[in-house]
Order: sequence, then structure tokens, then C-alpha cells
Amino acid sequence: MNVKTHDESQLIADLLKSDESAFALVFDIYKAKLYSFAWRFLKNRELSEEIVQETLILLWTNRLTLDISYPLGPYLYTIARRLTLNVLRNAATAGAAREKLWADLKEAHNETEEAILLADLEEFTEQSVAKLPSQQQLVFKLSRYEGLTHDQIAEMLNLSKSTVNNHLVEALKNLRQQFKNSGISYGILLAWLFLK
Repeated sequence: MNVKTHDESQLIADLLKSDESAFALVFDIYKAKLYSFAWRFLKNRELSEEIVQETLILLWTNRLTLDISYPLGPYLYTIARRLTLNVLRNAATAGAAREKLWADLKEAHNETEEAILLADLEEFTEQSVAKLPSQQQLVFKLSRYEGLTHDQIAEMLNLSKSTVNNHLVEALKNLRQQFKNSGISYGILLAWLFLK
């Protein structure tokens, strides 16, 4: 089951209401991902399963402190990372082995967290673009996603070049406001759009 098919804000809101079906859905969405994360370092089925169970138990235990604007993925991976570090800390007695394990885990955590944050940013951006008025949305997508020039868009949509420009300016203003309201840097949006 894919988290993108569900409204994560609603899922978190339901968790804040102690809705057990929402917790079951989070369990279904994240159990395999968390298991893979733990397995990568522990190479032990029982310990990896324990990490998954403890991570999700901690989510349920602390559900009333969740922030509806903060995605579940990074929150769960942070818990799983801490629990995995504790297992590794207890298992690694030699100083050199412990240092290597910590370095490997930190590198994997950064890669995982970056991938999760990028996916969350992409999803938020897509949702934000979808909220634009239809004409702004169309012009924006043709410009930023298809790479068309203002002249090409104007010809394709039978609009003047200045109208195309106005739609783009308004679209960027709207997106900037949505990102500002969510606390996400507008610079991140621009970087993501131009790297697409």
C-alpha cells in the first residue's frame, strides 16, 4: 500500500484522535520499509522485526505529540535509527567496529532521510500546483515541466505572450505563499523545479 494514496495529514489527525484503524494503516504502509532499514545494519530477522515493532509502539505511545504538518516518514525513520543505533552500540564491543558501524549508519540515514524528504517535497509541490487555477496550472506545467518558452505556450494556447507571463508570475506567487504557509523555503521549491 502506498502512502501517497492516502492523505497523510488526515492520517496524522486520526492518530491524534487515537484511531486504531489509522495506526493499522500506518503499520501496513511502513512495516516493510522500516524492516529493510533495520535489516540493512543488523542482518538479523528477529532484531529487525523488534525494531519495527518498537518504532511503531513508540509512534502509538507518542501519538498525541505528533505535528500534523510534519510527515510521518522522517519521524519513523528517526525512531528506527535511534533504536538500531542502540542495538549496534550494545553489540559492537571493539572500538574500530563500533566506529565503522556508526559511520555506515549515519551515511545510510542521510541517504534515506534525503530520499524521504525529497519525496515529501515532490508530493507537496504536486499538491500545491494542483491547487492553482486551471489556466495558471496549465501554463506553469508547460513552462516548468515541459520546458516550453513563453512564445511556444502563447502559440499553443492562443494567448498573448504577456498573458502567459502574467499566468506564470501569478502561479509562482501562489506557490510561494503555499510554501510560506507550510514553513518550507521557497528557494527549495525553485531548486526542485529547475532540477526536474
